[in-house]
Amino acid sequence: MTTIESAYNSQLIFEAIIENLDLKKKLLSQINENNPGKPWFFSNTSSIPIHVLDEAAKLEGRILGFHFYNPPAVQRLVELITSPKNPAEMVEFAKAYAKNLKKVLVPSNDFAGFIGNGHFMRDAQHGIHEVERLSKEMSFVEALYCINKVSQDFLIRPMGIFQLIDYVGIDVVQFIMKVMNPHLPDEDLHSSLLDKMMNLGVKGGQRSDGSQKDGFLQYEKNKPVGIYNPDTKEYIEIKKFQVKCDELLGDLPVSWRPWKVINFSKDKKEDMLRAYFNELGSMKTEGADLAKKYHLRSNEIGNKLVTDKVANNKEDVNTVMLTGFFHAYGPVNDYMKK
Repeated sequence: MTTIESAYNSQLIFEAIIENLDLKKKLLSQINENNPGKPWFFSNTSSIPIHVLDEAAKLEGRILGFHFYNPPAVQRLVELITSPKNPAEMVEFAKAYAKNLKKVLVPSNDFAGFIGNGHFMRDAQHGIHEVERLSKEMSFVEALYCINKVSQDFLIRPMGIFQLIDYVGIDVVQFIMKVMNPHLPDEDLHSSLLDKMMNLGVKGGQRSDGSQKDGFLQYEKNKPVGIYNPDTKEYIEIKKFQVKCDELLGDLPVSWRPWKVINFSKDKKEDMLRAYFNELGSMKTEGADLAKKYHLRSNEIGNKLVTDKVANNKEDVNTVMLTGFFHAYGPVNDYMKK
């Protein structure tokens, strides 16, 4: 079925369109008004609060968040966002459905961005702010290279923060921040750098075959080879400044192991991580200092999601980042002290 009319006779409807409240309201309202069966709606929204969608489309509690991580066929994580208005049988069905799909189901409370984007957007903002700060001491492309390397290698993640922003799409990250920001009275989740990149038409994202489009980074066979300079509007080859930046950052700890090794070590992972962060904490290099600052900020974000009752507990925050973002460890940990 490829027509909206097919939803008029359906009892369970999955909505998975872009994070645009007006468009979601229009679609959900149209289906609800033309469907006499009072259907259940499962929204794939990753940032818009469910109660906002419910009120906008007048669904009377018949909508919950069932956020598949992308791509759904591969990703095991689903965030479940419910509201007090949801019928109990609807929530139980959602849990059973996720179980039958063999998904890892993590409950998130109904706050803009939920757990996944609640952490990712703030984590990305920290990386952006660090680049802006370092750009006063070095060129923009050098600063971005340093922070991308720190967030990947020094923090033992599958990709650096700017590669992740490119992967998701600069346009998508900017849009999600815009969706979340009005719901965050105590912080400003906005980036003028993202605005600048969008104004220049640099969006990142992926092609239909899964290959990476150029964004902050330029890619060859999905591997970064250049960094975009928004002032000159061109990509600068990484090899032109890589040695200089690597020397500035300093060596990785001797106990460092690549993300793949750490992530799939299972029984040895915890010991390896503790040994690594213990060594990192004692180092005084520029790279170690940037990594410690980034790690502590990530930890702070994770803890605040629990304090603000977005997540029920730290285990749920860690599960989302481990399963949905493939991190080797959860952000809420005691590997490093302030």
